[in-house]
Amino acid sequence: MPDQQLYWLAAGIAVVAFLYSAVGHAGASGYIAAMSLFGLAPAVIKPTALVLNICVASIAAFQFWRAGHFSWRLFWPFAVLSIPLAFVGGWLNLPAHLFKILVGLVLLFSAARFFVRPAMDDVRAEPSRFVAISAGGALGFLAGLTGTGGGIFLTPLLLLMRWARTKTAAAVSAIFILVNSIAGLAGNIGSTSRFPAFAMWFVAVVIVAGTAGSYLGSRAFSHVIIKRLLAVVLTIAGLKLIFT
Repeated sequence: MPDQQLYWLAAGIAVVAFLYSAVGHAGASGYIAAMSLFGLAPAVIKPTALVLNICVASIAAFQFWRAGHFSWRLFWPFAVLSIPLAFVGGWLNLPAHLFKILVGLVLLFSAARFFVRPAMDDVRAEPSRFVAISAGGALGFLAGLTGTGGGIFLTPLLLLMRWARTKTAAAVSAIFILVNSIAGLAGNIGSTSRFPAFAMWFVAVVIVAGTAGSYLGSRAFSHVIIKRLLAVVLTIAGLKLIFT
């Protein structure tokens, strides 16, 4: 990749890390969108997104936990089955055209999620252990398969079902993303025997941007405008993947 394109991609990834971390996410779908727009191969996109996810999710998880929003009781049933299934999903490598369609659908789902603002921010009831474990396993497998952390699905599920308030959902999702990204990357490396050295170009970028975003987001940042802007970017990238 020419240096000028590399710089533009790094700038885009920094923006994604900042915006996503502000809402408790690590940014995998945004990194995938950015790398897809620059024409990188799926074999590079998936592990790179997972590496960057681990960096930003670690920071976001710490910030939201330190702000007092994390709930272990809500987290562990979703995580217990998601971790091994994220490893399995990371081990599998889809053909390029199927990968593009699946990830394109993930990006469009992500965009729809950011267009929607929950009307209420209260807790109706916590999920049963069976429901949480089953849902977590499905999300973990999808996370590893697509190179995302699964939080882009877990957060709207927690809010839609009124299982958690917004800040708690963000905190739980951040740590859910972290453990699934680690498992997914381990599975991918085990399958391909390659570490994405390309990702190291962007590690420092996402650490700085993710720290700033998660610090503001865990305290007093308004998410509405950010979600709308992210939705536009994800929609463009998702349609590009599906139809090109």
